[in-house]
Amino acid sequence: MASSNDIKNGAVLELDGQLWTTLEFQHVKPGKGGAFIRTKLKNVTSGKVVDRTFNAGAKVEFAVVDRSNYQFLYADGDEYVFMDLRDFDQIGVPTEVVGDAANFLLENQEVTVALHEGTPLYIEMPPSVVMEITYTEPGLQGDRSSGATKSATVETGHEVQVPLFVDQGTRIKVDTRNSEYLGRVSD
Repeated sequence: MASSNDIKNGAVLELDGQLWTTLEFQHVKPGKGGAFIRTKLKNVTSGKVVDRTFNAGAKVEFAVVDRSNYQFLYADGDEYVFMDLRDFDQIGVPTEVVGDAANFLLENQEVTVALHEGTPLYIEMPPSVVMEITYTEPGLQGDRSSGATKSATVETGHEVQVPLFVDQGTRIKVDTRNSEYLGRVSD
């Protein structure tokens, strides 16, 4: 048990038998009355986000979460296989845990896997990845209005919006948080 004063962004709390990640916290000291900590928590398994307030100094239980660098090896049915870069052990992570990160996972990609008591909780992707466009319609000649975009399919099968001048076979940088096109990458 630790004090609620120790809550920080990214801390994982164990509340009511479930694990919650701290997205935001704010220490509030009103003019009268006791101080309290206002938090925004995200359920690690369901993704539900809730606001929760703790009295300053209240006892909370922090969960021990091990974040390690892993390399993505391959997808096998309903799980993804990753290799620990420290000791080369392999783990299988269920598709539900991988979630939207699957749209950006390429072979040999390095990611951070968070484990609690040996169970994978979530995967942290790098902020951006470089991918090749496998299919896109050609841009129309003369259609150069600023900000116009078209759909493009990248090598994982995920679709992203790209500017009209981007062609098939082009390597692009994609934001893993919102699938946004960040620019072309020259080899």
